[in-house]
Amino acid sequence: MLINKLLIAAAAVALVPALLMGAEIKDAESATHGDEAAQYQEVDTYKYPGFEVVQYDLTTLSHFSYLLVSNGEALVVDPGRDIATYLKAAEDRGVKITAVWLSHSHADFVAGQIELAHALKVPIYISAKAGAEYDHVPLKEGDTLKVGGVTVTFLETPGHTPDSMCGLVAASAAPQKPIVMFTGDTLFVGSVGRPDLLGKGMSASSLASMMFDTWTNKLSKLPDDVVIMPAHGAGSLCGAHLSDEPVSTIGEQRKTNVYLQHKTRGEFVAAVLEGLPEAPQYFAHNAAMNRRGPELVDWNPESLSEIAPSAELSDPKKHYLVDVRDAAEYAAGHVPNSVNIGLRGRFETWTGIMVPWESNLVVVGDKEDLPEAVHRLHRVGYKARVLSYDAWKKAGLPVVTTATVPPKELHAAMQQTESPLVVDVRQPKEWEELRIGTVVNMPLNHLAEQSVKLDRGAPIVAVCNSAYRSSLAIGVLEREGFGNVRSLAGGGEAWIEAGLPVIESGAAACPIPAVGSGMQSVRLADRISPAELKRTLMDLPGSVQVIDVRPAAHFADYHLPGSQNADLADVMGNPAYLTGDIPLVIVDRDGSIAMMVAGVLAQKTGRRVIALHGGLQAYWAESDLGSLIAPGMLPSGPAAGASGANAVSPLRTAPQPQAAPTPAAKPKKRSAGC
Repeated sequence: MLINKLLIAAAAVALVPALLMGAEIKDAESATHGDEAAQYQEVDTYKYPGFEVVQYDLTTLSHFSYLLVSNGEALVVDPGRDIATYLKAAEDRGVKITAVWLSHSHADFVAGQIELAHALKVPIYISAKAGAEYDHVPLKEGDTLKVGGVTVTFLETPGHTPDSMCGLVAASAAPQKPIVMFTGDTLFVGSVGRPDLLGKGMSASSLASMMFDTWTNKLSKLPDDVVIMPAHGAGSLCGAHLSDEPVSTIGEQRKTNVYLQHKTRGEFVAAVLEGLPEAPQYFAHNAAMNRRGPELVDWNPESLSEIAPSAELSDPKKHYLVDVRDAAEYAAGHVPNSVNIGLRGRFETWTGIMVPWESNLVVVGDKEDLPEAVHRLHRVGYKARVLSYDAWKKAGLPVVTTATVPPKELHAAMQQTESPLVVDVRQPKEWEELRIGTVVNMPLNHLAEQSVKLDRGAPIVAVCNSAYRSSLAIGVLEREGFGNVRSLAGGGEAWIEAGLPVIESGAAACPIPAVGSGMQSVRLADRISPAELKRTLMDLPGSVQVIDVRPAAHFADYHLPGSQNADLADVMGNPAYLTGDIPLVIVDRDGSIAMMVAGVLAQKTGRRVIALHGGLQAYWAESDLGSLIAPGMLPSGPAAGASGANAVSPLRTAPQPQAAPTPAAKPKKRSAGC
């Protein structure tokens, strides 16, 4: 602990921003709280010789869709259900939409293929393997589609689903020289499509194995400069660890996509299956709707389907009431047993996660917000009646209030003998990385079923990152019969801004005085003994990333199996080392430099950073050579003559070369947590 404090002091100039800002707890949920997040936003128009691609982002669903434009014609790629944005874009550009293509049967949103076909009388293209029950043009490997002066060549790329396809865009005069590839949910920036959405239809490992073949035998053979344009970005539940970069290239993904670094089928399949977020229950229903062909929607109804206020609406067995106002308004007063899913957030996704598909859904809120709520629910296939909250109050019906708890008040209460039970409703990984104290974790999507473990009469405070999910948790617990539940005002973000202590990566953070009043938490690097690291490398290979910061010549002499050599300056300055799902272990000659590097990196990241105590000198002294050294990498000196039990094990293979991390343009967003 003392060593780390001295190292932090020595690196004060570099660490002042970290000390002032404290820990970071933001996620993709927080990025969706603005009005613009609920609208299709033009990310960019990418111009190439003879064509251009317009990319749209619907942030609340992390959904990318496209308009491919060439010589007055346009192809719509993976459209959302509400198609007005594409129609207006085509009109503004003076082009004619001639077709729509779906890369596969989407599960996380209702697609707009039927809406476009009805409005424009254009054909729908989709894989012959999709089982589409509407009029369409079935596609198979190698089929082509001309759009103006370009040709789209379709590749069968199973993995996310059996019917997944990618579309290569090239000038019609040179169709063998692809420039852009629409990858759908096959290949994301930084990730690949999850293979576990078919349930009993096909095993996830079988689809992951297909994805391995898709990359190895097809996509990896493409030129490095082919630009990839996926259907989703950071925050999507169609994969794990997606980047927030909107586009990339085959070459960049070849180097930096963590899944594509696995060169064996078994490792690739294991990596793809590990750590997937739970799929929301509405995914299966949306996929079925997309296969059947979604029914048409009246996007501009003269009136909404209103329901009259009555006490019966408060019965959770008969209705599911969703209050779309913000958390503060909901806390000030709401219909009993209503659940708060604010419009200014991932409203569509959270409704799909929390509200059973066949529920008698009623949307409650301010009258002016109800049309938007109904419109957005159509994107994920839900229909709802509406109820004005003012009408409920005017009817003189009961109202429930649930005061929020300011961070400092909650912190003080947590120090008392009769403290409240704090329930963190984020996903387990979020809770493990950083939490506000000794609190219980009950993920929001399982809160109702896990609430049987809780005393319905005891005081409970729900906590998340921004209060969006914890406010939702209030209604969930009310529906389960809890009557003394409050939410942390502003969530963990407000807690950190108040300078209150946190626990990170399973260990209590060491609080030190910050500038001004209050306390800030400083994250310190961990240390690992040679014996512990040896056991880890032997028993759990691949569970840590070992970076050796010694000079390259020393590394070439000898090194730990599976370790990577990296320049000290690169490790200190390259943000790629700050991301990762497994701990980062820094090793050097005697442990001194490793402790310094680990101490500095630990201030910049939520990733666990560990230094090898005593360095490789201690490793040699405390371990037998048979488990230490990669074949042919024996050091000179006293240990060099080992034989017999101390010789290099014939079962250990030489470490495979690994690509050096490439700096990210900006940090990845974290999943909103399902």
